[in-house]
Amino acid sequence: MQYRSDVEAADALQNAYGQIRAEISKVIVGQDEVIKFVLISIFSNGHCLLVGVPGLAKTLLVQTVAQVLDLDFKRIQFTPDLMPSDIIGSEILGEDRNFKFIRGPVFSNIILADEINRTPPKTQAALLEAMQEKCVTAAGVTHKLAKPFFVLATQNPIEQEGTYPLPEAQLDRFMFNVALNYPSFAEELQVVKNTTSTSQVSVNKQLNAEQIIYFQQLVRNIPVSDNVLEYAVKLVSKTRPNSEFASPQIKRLLNWGAGPRASQFLILGAKCHAVLNGKYSPDIEDVQAVAKPILSHRIVRSYHAEAEGLSANDIIEQLF
Repeated sequence: MQYRSDVEAADALQNAYGQIRAEISKVIVGQDEVIKFVLISIFSNGHCLLVGVPGLAKTLLVQTVAQVLDLDFKRIQFTPDLMPSDIIGSEILGEDRNFKFIRGPVFSNIILADEINRTPPKTQAALLEAMQEKCVTAAGVTHKLAKPFFVLATQNPIEQEGTYPLPEAQLDRFMFNVALNYPSFAEELQVVKNTTSTSQVSVNKQLNAEQIIYFQQLVRNIPVSDNVLEYAVKLVSKTRPNSEFASPQIKRLLNWGAGPRASQFLILGAKCHAVLNGKYSPDIEDVQAVAKPILSHRIVRSYHAEAEGLSANDIIEQLF
């Protein structure tokens, strides 16, 4: 897979993105924004948190993405009794009287961590360590994870009883926090038609692991002008109540702002968003396009914001 220049490779990525979207839309009706952010986080080498009520095709979406990208896929259903060894694997005594390591489901390219807030912090931490370090340690031996490695975690926003909400420091590991909404009437009609008949849809593979790793490197190589870098860092600084850039309104509405990781993800996301839209360098619009899902889970609203019924996204709008 040799491209003569980065420009040619960027065109190839934009073209592949169009084909991937077309394949996914054979199975998934609507959810365009969600699919876009999932693919951006894969090509930016980040992870994604999907928040939505049951039955919005979160699992189907991830399965379809894995099929189209020709990647190994594992689903872990998080439950209150799940142990870290159930995710990363464990040592067992073999027939030859030696210990050997049996790999857990985390040794895969795409992991669907279903209802990650249903399991205790010890087990959440095992997955989040693997996400950050791209390796796991068992019985003192470090095992590297497959590349590319991508975690898509889901949370159900309705029922919080008996759950273990992810603390802010762990939420920060996710590049995007994407909210799934109910489909429109027309989309739901199409979903019901597709899923209550005998018709089978097959999707074609568009990329493989090696190409994805190449494109992840390409996204990092995209040049960014200083004014876009400054805009992204200033945007994140504006969320911090004690920052010189924060307006009096923001100081009133937020208790806590986003950390430096948000600035890094804004630039990476903007680079990827630019390439997928046929540009060779991101501008301020690209930063704004990815800002909401990157910042929404990194800011903590104050009592005033909650009393006024302002969501995290409403506050981020004010930052632009």
